[in-house]
Amino acid sequence: MQLQEINKQRYRKHLNIIIVAAIVVLSILSLSISQSLIALFPSEQGSHFHWNLIGVICGSLIIGFVLKHNREHTFMTEVMYVWDLKQALNQVTRKLQKVKNAVDQGDVSAMHTLYFYYSGNRQLWLLDDNTITLDDLAIWQAELEVKAKSVNLILNASLHDPLYLRTL
Repeated sequence: MQLQEINKQRYRKHLNIIIVAAIVVLSILSLSISQSLIALFPSEQGSHFHWNLIGVICGSLIIGFVLKHNREHTFMTEVMYVWDLKQALNQVTRKLQKVKNAVDQGDVSAMHTLYFYYSGNRQLWLLDDNTITLDDLAIWQAELEVKAKSVNLILNASLHDPLYLRTL
């Protein structure tokens, strides 16, 4: 995955629209489906929990299908980029200690992976206005740059290879 610059305002606006639309549609679908099932299969005991649960599950599946089907739509570009970025960062997070150990041993691929991880987190945290840990991140990046200079390496996030993580 390559890091890209995205418009923060457009991302936040589209994300909020998608969240609100999903909530509204889920409410409508859940109620419609569960009420239809209750009308078709009434219960003498008055407990309709299972019909309500089926309504919520069906509504969630429909929303998931619609979002997946429209993944490539231009309206979803920034939101899907952030989704994909979070998944890529999560893959690195799962192997982070091994990556850091490889960096300490001078592994160039590990350095590019860690640089991608730090750069991606910086972008993600700035997009979500989560700036509390940016100072720590700057320290970690500076430490990585010192290690990279010790092996005459110029760090580049685009040189991160997701397949590298499988070798750790």
